[in-house]
Amino acid sequence: MTLVDQHVPVLTWTEPEGIAVRGTLVVISGRGEQPAHYERFGRRIAADGYRVHAVTDPTQDAALTLAQVTDQLAGPQVPAPRVLAGSDTGALFAAGLAASGQVPGLDALVLAGLPAEGPGTVRGTWDDELDTRTACPAHRARLAAVGVRRGALYEAVPPGWAEQADLGAVTQPVLAIHGADDPVSPLAAARARYAAGPAELVAIAGGRHDVLNDVTHRTVAATIILFLERLRLGAGLPVIAIRETLSPVPEPALGQGR
Repeated sequence: MTLVDQHVPVLTWTEPEGIAVRGTLVVISGRGEQPAHYERFGRRIAADGYRVHAVTDPTQDAALTLAQVTDQLAGPQVPAPRVLAGSDTGALFAAGLAASGQVPGLDALVLAGLPAEGPGTVRGTWDDELDTRTACPAHRARLAAVGVRRGALYEAVPPGWAEQADLGAVTQPVLAIHGADDPVSPLAAARARYAAGPAELVAIAGGRHDVLNDVTHRTVAATIILFLERLRLGAGLPVIAIRETLSPVPEPALGQGR
């Protein structure tokens, strides 16, 4: 993990030494989060050869976040495919950037915990917020230790963001990952939103709102890696792992040899 710039809090995790980089993933933090909250996720994706950058919470400074995204994804020197990911309002912001074409050369989106439209989550205690975010003990401790902005998850989505995140206007492939038990954005509401666009929606059993950092983070990371590997083969996302349906082998008739 390295700090890209002392004055711009972007964190980067690079591919293992001696391994050719396979692509670039930029992660946009959600409400109240910092790039450091994605260290475990960044290390895991980078271990498979992808360069990962985590940028700031756009609800605090959208212009800064956009500049960080552009710095990490723009230019011919950036390893392709170039993928923009986001969690919570970071997912809304990412979808809005893709829908408006503000990130040149963008190849795909990964959206996690996309907020549902309508009233926000009822405000609770810090323990309530932790329960809403994740069931993972390690990540709960990380949130408490690395300065998450407490109560941020109860803040309203910035005006206009839901409309700007027009999934019907997104032309790139989209992987949507959503916790089946997300109390902030119910899966049924997320499913209805994703139906407007080209997304592949993967529901995570038992998953809460911070699905990238929940107890099933290994399964989520593996799902994202498979999507990235398919993306490397083309925007049509050719299938790599094919589930076969096996038929029972018929028993030989009586009297026949085996």
